[in-house]
Amino acid sequence: QVQLVESGGGLVQPGGSLRLSCAASGSIFSINTMNWYRQAPGKQRELVATITSGGTTDYADSVKGRFTVSRGNSQNAGYLQMNSLKPEDTAVYYCNADIYLSSRSRVQYNYWGQGTQVTVSS
Repeated sequence: QVQLVESGGGLVQPGGSLRLSCAASGSIFSINTMNWYRQAPGKQRELVATITSGGTTDYADSVKGRFTVSRGNSQNAGYLQMNSLKPEDTAVYYCNADIYLSSRSRVQYNYWGQGTQVTVSS
């Protein structure tokens, strides 16, 4: 059983920072791509940031220059550093990953975390 668990959300004032963490556990061989999505009330879920196993990153235009995605040394953890937060960043943030469960198969399985609330308000 594979689990992704996010943490680090909370209430922050505009201009502030938060660091989200995503911890993967279970029968994991390796994680390929790790993504961060967010969903604001009444809006569709959107891709915020991506990081590959090789460290290549990509960001939504709305967060470029403010957010930084990274992987932990163990490669089973991921982080989203969010700076200069704006009220429009308020959303539930989800960790998502493409995971290899076995060294004998190249099949990737996609998993989601339960989400963590980020609220930016004065």
